[in-house]
Amino acid sequence: MEIRVLGAHNSESDTARLTSLLIDGTLAVDAGGLTSSLSFSEQAKVNSIILTHCHYDHIRDVAAMALNISYFQKTVCVYSQASTLDEISRHVLNGVIYPKFNEIKTPDNPPIEFRPLEPYKVEDIGGYKVLAVPVNHAVPTVGYQVSSGEGKSFFFSGDTGPGLSACWEHISPQLLIIDVTLPNQHEKHAIPAGHLTPRLLGQELAEFKKARGYLPPVVLIHLSPLFEDDIREEATKVAGELGADIALAYEGMRLNL
Repeated sequence: MEIRVLGAHNSESDTARLTSLLIDGTLAVDAGGLTSSLSFSEQAKVNSIILTHCHYDHIRDVAAMALNISYFQKTVCVYSQASTLDEISRHVLNGVIYPKFNEIKTPDNPPIEFRPLEPYKVEDIGGYKVLAVPVNHAVPTVGYQVSSGEGKSFFFSGDTGPGLSACWEHISPQLLIIDVTLPNQHEKHAIPAGHLTPRLLGQELAEFKKARGYLPPVVLIHLSPLFEDDIREEATKVAGELGADIALAYEGMRLNL
């Protein structure tokens, strides 16, 4: 299983893209930097998109992807909690901001099809076993454990704040991809917004190790570009304290399981 980081950040510039992952070229996880990172031929290979929550930096390219898919004459299934899909329908693909691509038939089927997911229920999506697990954020959000047919798996937290012990009970991945948005000095802003800092990450990883008996490699994502150097320095300290393998995600990063 190859995990390609399309977007590793929470804001965008000429060197940073919004959060999105691509699994084996066919399954997208969040859509912040989806179309902006892929050629048209690469987009045509995407069959499924799973979304963690409705915030703009995670759903932005659903609209652009829907338009492009209409030219490919295929249907891409978009999975998330019903509340997330409803927000996209009401505020983005609503016939005003952008066409209702989940209803338009071009020519036979709509370019995208919304499929609601239930937390804690394993779904077969594009040949992967996908488990949605609620996490702590400002709006209803789930992280995803994605498992391949060969038994390889990773967990992507989406946006999350502290208090993941209940989440850890349901997963056993070989890789953690976790939100660390801000450095420690901005913890007072991170917590109410539902994000982690390196210090808070260390606490959550200690809980994971206690609950699961091991600690897999960790990749940090949803980074604030202006604070990335501070996050890297503080995460390196956490890695030393826990004996953990912690790396920062970057655009174009490829992880193989």
